[in-house]
Amino acid sequence: MYRREETRPVYVGNVQIGGQSDVVIQSMATTDTRDIDATVSEIERLAEVGCQIVRLAVINEDAAKAIEQIKKRSPLPLVADIHFDYKLALIALESGIDKIRINPGNIGSIEKVQKVVEACRARNVPIRIGVNSGSIEKEILNKYGHPTAEGLVESALKHVEILEQLDFYDMVISLKASNVPMMIKAYHLMAEKRNYPLHVGVTEAGTIFSGSIKSAVGIGSVLSSGIGDTIRVSLTGEPTEEIKVAKEMLKSLEIRTNEPEIISCPTCGRVQIDLISLANKVEDAIQKIGQPLKVAVMGCAVNGPGEAREADVGVAGGHGEGLIFRNGEIVRKVKEEELFEELMKEIEDITKK
Repeated sequence: MYRREETRPVYVGNVQIGGQSDVVIQSMATTDTRDIDATVSEIERLAEVGCQIVRLAVINEDAAKAIEQIKKRSPLPLVADIHFDYKLALIALESGIDKIRINPGNIGSIEKVQKVVEACRARNVPIRIGVNSGSIEKEILNKYGHPTAEGLVESALKHVEILEQLDFYDMVISLKASNVPMMIKAYHLMAEKRNYPLHVGVTEAGTIFSGSIKSAVGIGSVLSSGIGDTIRVSLTGEPTEEIKVAKEMLKSLEIRTNEPEIISCPTCGRVQIDLISLANKVEDAIQKIGQPLKVAVMGCAVNGPGEAREADVGVAGGHGEGLIFRNGEIVRKVKEEELFEELMKEIEDITKK
């Protein structure tokens, strides 16, 4: 896949963003950051499904101070989400945060910005500049008449230039909009102007169903153009679902090829097994296999082995029974109720070698 010119690498804890590294998956905790146990528990669940960086809401001093204890127990690097109050950024940095999300143009005087910059510089902590279609400054909105891709970029560059004037370059930029064509255009425009790593996402994308589709179209379009270094799929729902969607997105674009993939056919009149339940069960079971493996769950023996010939292993249903096949070749016939168990035996045999 095409990748644009190498972006400037930054490090969030031990995770590299940019510099032609793999695209990094992020999410945001839904818990009150002051509730340390609940926050750590959610971070652990996110880590289990493949999240690499987690952002925390920092709404007051207690939340900023809680980062110290969360950091000690977190399996993932942490980002402090801060708006307007530079003092919260300083406390979060003292507490060991790995990255700051704050827009320098929104925190007051240049002296306040410089304090944050110097604290970040001393700790090698990057700053994420994040603008979205709802946060564009009034003067820029008046210039364009309404939120536009050009306005998003102009707004972001105002904040970028403040940090550049302070000789600080370890930054990540995001330009999110709920309007998919707008966000796609904004990322293309920014990629032409700076080589900082880009955090790609569709903001306020919606529910797990509609938000997954909007995010796949928007984020997928940007990534397929070779643009983007880290992503977040923003969904109204359990945050682990964001990670599952993000992983599938990267696999479908062949950006990630070291994880299992499921192929399953649409239902039709030839299907005589409970295909939907079987496919879902197999998909859940292979999520934690840390190896590249293509698994096919096909509804019938007419086209199953042939259509899934590129799969490493799979099943093809029949009338109360089904075929187990590997590399397009039939291995054996088993009863329908044994299909899942027998398939998992084959997967275990492949993955242990």
